[in-house]
Amino acid sequence: MSVKVIHEPISALAAYGKISSAYTVEWRYVVGPIERGLAGLDLELVDPSFVKDYDRDNGHGPERWHRKWNISHWGVLSAFDNSMRLGGALIGWDTPQIDMLDGRKDLAVLWDIRVDRTCRAQGIGSAIFRSALNWARERNLTAMTIETQNINVAACQFYARQGCRLTAIHPFAYPDLPEEAQFIWMIDT
Repeated sequence: MSVKVIHEPISALAAYGKISSAYTVEWRYVVGPIERGLAGLDLELVDPSFVKDYDRDNGHGPERWHRKWNISHWGVLSAFDNSMRLGGALIGWDTPQIDMLDGRKDLAVLWDIRVDRTCRAQGIGSAIFRSALNWARERNLTAMTIETQNINVAACQFYARQGCRLTAIHPFAYPDLPEEAQFIWMIDT
């Protein structure tokens, strides 16, 4: 497989959104007293396992994000093998409505990253992540921040492998989802 990551216009969000972000939740990190990042968290089996699909669960997929936020400072990065879309990322900066940016204009946010289920664990996510870092560097941004949840163990392990630091854990960030905790990651660009 020959993977090429390209920058596409925001108008590509509908095509981008056709790649599912769904994943199966079988394990979760248990949030308790934390001193050593992921090493200080315990893994717990989730029984029964379930599928988490943010696009479906929230009722607003990528093609609708422009209605909620001003995404004029955002970019779509898409991974292809020839003409086959394998995945991509949405990255942005200078968007006051996004809390993870803390009102700072020197931070990027990796808002979304997804890889087609049939292509996961093949290095495509790493290629997309490196492209997101390059996108931030090209805009002279100092760091990139990322949100995930304690139920997305694969994503947490992926960000740790990419060199991201777990900078914040918010156990009560999602009042309607008391079993989910928000994890905030950061990496210098």
